[in-house]
Amino acid sequence: MSQHSHDTGRSETEPPVGSAVDRLTQSVVRDIARLANDNLAAGLYLVATPIGNLGDITLRALSVMARADIVYCEDTRHSAKLLQHFAIHATTRPLHDHNEDSERARVLRDLDAGKRIALISDAGTPLISDPGFKLVRDCAAAGYAVHCIPGPSSVITAIAASGLPTDAFFFAGFLPPKQAARRARLSELKVVPGTLIFFEAPQRVADSLADMADVLGMRDAVMARELTKLHEEMARGSLEALAADAKLRDLKGEIVLVVGPATAVEVTDGDIASRLATALQSMSLKDAAKAVADALGVPKTRVYDLGLKIKDGS
Repeated sequence: MSQHSHDTGRSETEPPVGSAVDRLTQSVVRDIARLANDNLAAGLYLVATPIGNLGDITLRALSVMARADIVYCEDTRHSAKLLQHFAIHATTRPLHDHNEDSERARVLRDLDAGKRIALISDAGTPLISDPGFKLVRDCAAAGYAVHCIPGPSSVITAIAASGLPTDAFFFAGFLPPKQAARRARLSELKVVPGTLIFFEAPQRVADSLADMADVLGMRDAVMARELTKLHEEMARGSLEALAADAKLRDLKGEIVLVVGPATAVEVTDGDIASRLATALQSMSLKDAAKAVADALGVPKTRVYDLGLKIKDGS
């Protein structure tokens, strides 16, 4: 034990009096007291909650949930653990896909009575691939105040840490579980000029990644798992490599897939001619031109004109 520790009777691992930890604690206490004394007006409050690490809760989120007249939860049993952890004794009600239509009228009546309503999801920012859109739409249309208390989001967390382009991205939620519908949806998303973000269930990750590799082509991607939690993982690689890896693993937890935009690759006349030579064996020039243009991502007129030259030359 050091002389300083012996003289003060404090452990070497304890922060000294007046340390940064003490100052931070005092600052947080002051902020919580200020927030608690602020007027919380009537209205609907969309409150973001942690996606894993409870330390990511914001002071404003705690203040709103603690003072709300009613806290609507996706799953009241799940949210009870969060509220109990922070000693918040709130009246809770469920709001999910199966009861949102019936609960909207009840919320509007409560707002009309001047109540303060909070809406939280099981994790992250409400409404992001979760119920609540119709409720917010109706509340806003009726003239009630709608406030968003920002905070954690697995979508933003995943793309920020992915190392993939962030200047333009598209959140596509969950893909259809059936392969035919999933591939059809991926074909629609193929033309999106930016990074794509998906949620996926662990048992479907390998199949979804394989379909992405086949439909979207060679792209860099990241499989983010258990974000902000103890076993957080960011697996990086091509779609094909990630699909092969996922097949060999017993994946668990919440998964976000981040897929980079299509890589611009110059398509030469030789590339087109090679594809056309094969396609023309079984198709008309018109059909072959369309098929090759779609496969290579080049204008159909370029392929058709080159096809005419090939036919004239032969």
